[in-house]
Amino acid sequence: MDPTGLGLPPLLAAFVFGLLGGAHCIGMCGGIMSALTFAVPPSMRSPARLSGLLLGYNLGRIASYMVAGALAAGLGTLVAITPVTRLVLQGLAAVMLILMALYIADWWKGLLRVEAVGKRLWRHLEPVGRRLMPVVRVPQAVALGAVWGWLPCGLVYSMLAWSLATAAPHHGALLMGAFGLGTLPALLATGLAARQLGGLIRHRATRTLAAASIIAFALWQLWMLLPAGGHA
Repeated sequence: MDPTGLGLPPLLAAFVFGLLGGAHCIGMCGGIMSALTFAVPPSMRSPARLSGLLLGYNLGRIASYMVAGALAAGLGTLVAITPVTRLVLQGLAAVMLILMALYIADWWKGLLRVEAVGKRLWRHLEPVGRRLMPVVRVPQAVALGAVWGWLPCGLVYSMLAWSLATAAPHHGALLMGAFGLGTLPALLATGLAARQLGGLIRHRATRTLAAASIIAFALWQLWMLLPAGGHA
């Protein structure tokens, strides 16, 4: 199963999907990375310490993605996953990407209704994350990242649709792990250059460019699902 439509092996395809979703990660999670960086006391903001904390956050986040992927794939074992079902899930994920892009650009907020499903769980987890701040040690960062990984996110939900289609928990976990690694460069860059990138992330032109890139990618995915696009 190739979520990019590029004919890549599944794990590489998931990594590329996360990499291409970096624009979304910067637009939606860049502010979180900036806030976590600034929460570290100024006397403790050495490059080495910040790098360790940022890696810790993201290690915990990716671990949560893998757990979610295993759970989603576990649900897939309870239903019959046919080729038609896979196409439907891929098409649904592409549509969710478009909704997410509209949200990023502040053109339409319909995705909030989809993410509202995850907000019920997030209401219970957010207080746990707040108790872990300010983060000054790597184990704290890993724990906070593990909580952060359950933050309602349309991009993650899109990838979970493909995890569901694998109908194998270990495949779902590996797929989400590869996806999480693909999102890593954008979030690490945002965290390490938080002050410099903070204004850029919030700029309307940046968000519009990110949204346009995601919409183009999603439309291409939908085209690849059509017989004329994927099998011409």
